Amino acid sequence: MLRLENITKSYPQRGMVLSELNLMMGEGDSIAITGPSGSGKTTLMNIIGALDRPDSGDVLFRDSSILQMSPDESARYRNRNIGFVFQDHLLLPHLTVSENILLPASAFNITTEEYHEKMSYAGMLMEKTGISDLRDKYPYNISGGEAQRVTLVRALINKPSMLLADEPTGSLDSRNAGILGSLLAEINNELGISLIVVTHSGSLASKMRVRYTLEEGRLIR
Repeated sequence: MLRLENITKSYPQRGMVLSELNLMMGEGDSIAITGPSGSGKTTLMNIIGALDRPDSGDVLFRDSSILQMSPDESARYRNRNIGFVFQDHLLLPHLTVSENILLPASAFNITTEEYHEKMSYAGMLMEKTGISDLRDKYPYNISGGEAQRVTLVRALINKPSMLLADEPTGSLDSRNAGILGSLLAEINNELGISLIVVTHSGSLASKMRVRYTLEEGRLIR
């Protein structure tokens, strides 16, 4: 499904961050990437999500290079195939929970029937993640743990092929971190969505099928 070939990335201030890095990921896999702060984990996620470009190497998604895509094609790749979950929930404060969740659907010109299908799917996901009773609340009325579950549902609303979670439990207490980690694993298992998690949490990393450490610009298993 995903193949990274000899990815190299450097910055003037930091020097080499990724050095001839390689990664292969199959459909439905779950991968944890750990490593010290500043090791390049977020850079790697941004390259996979077409938010950044490497200096050299290639990123192949289902045998097509995402680096050869035009800006519009890159946007479509992200909207149709990638769900993002970050450490900060990034919910829009003036929208309700339901409106935040359905926001990515507005990136497409969808019919009324398709929109109602999205609403139904959102309802199922909210039920699964235990946030159904929050649908009409605003982000400032809910807890941090609840906000991260809203973010997770929003990331899934377009039925992505792959979920990229960058320190998704980093701002949560242990209880809510455990809840979110279990939900990520369940979604990977039950919905078949491929999952890459960047984390400092050994507990979260242990829930993934494959675990890598990013050291000196390369992934070590």
